[in-house]
Amino acid sequence: MIFTLVLILIGALLLLVIGINVIQQQKERVEAERRTELARQKAIIDETENVLSNTGMIPCSTQIMLILYKRVRDGLEIARHLVTQQQQNDYLRRLSDLKAQIETLSHNPSQTPAIESFRLPDNDRQVLVLVQTLKKLKAILRAEHNKGKVEPAVFTLEENRIDSLQLRINVDSMLSRARAASFMKQYGSSRQMVTKALATLHAIKAQTPNDPFIARKVDEAKLLLDEIMGAQRRSEPNAPKPKDDDGDIDMLFQPKKKW
Repeated sequence: MIFTLVLILIGALLLLVIGINVIQQQKERVEAERRTELARQKAIIDETENVLSNTGMIPCSTQIMLILYKRVRDGLEIARHLVTQQQQNDYLRRLSDLKAQIETLSHNPSQTPAIESFRLPDNDRQVLVLVQTLKKLKAILRAEHNKGKVEPAVFTLEENRIDSLQLRINVDSMLSRARAASFMKQYGSSRQMVTKALATLHAIKAQTPNDPFIARKVDEAKLLLDEIMGAQRRSEPNAPKPKDDDGDIDMLFQPKKKW
């Protein structure tokens, strides 16, 4: 009888230990998932806020600003349920400020600044930041569209605006580098960059023949190419004059002088 009771107790203890281990593993799994999801939402928030901080460099419409603000809002809504009680107050404060901005933008008249007003920064570092910002902005726009949070018409319009800005940066950057190379008398490299810019412009012009930017940049690139070719011709040393063959023959057959 005692032996049976001991076996029962041992079995109960084993079940208890197994149960505790299962519960502990479940808690650890839930905690790991919580940390992973919190890190993911923080990455989304940080990336979007980084793009927002650089939107002053580009002509952004009200629609794209709302997409960015709402993406941060959604990330904060999820993240605040995953943080500790002490951290929730900070998230709630940020949410309150963000919702007020969204409310203001939604009720104000929608604005879509003209892309023609865009000018490429003179600083190379700023140009790099601008290129990276547009790349991230395009990825965010597609991600939100795939989630069904952006209407198809808005998505198409905003993606075309980003593509147009990227084109302008690419072309302006090539022409700027070509001028710099020409100034340094690197005419071969300069001519190659202008030719590449012209090829890009002609390819886009075939798709959007009425774009005034394309027509203007084509004329600018052609004029720059003419200037480079002219400067290259002027920089070449004068070709040696051809020898006077008739004079050489006369010298050969003239009577030899006696000394």
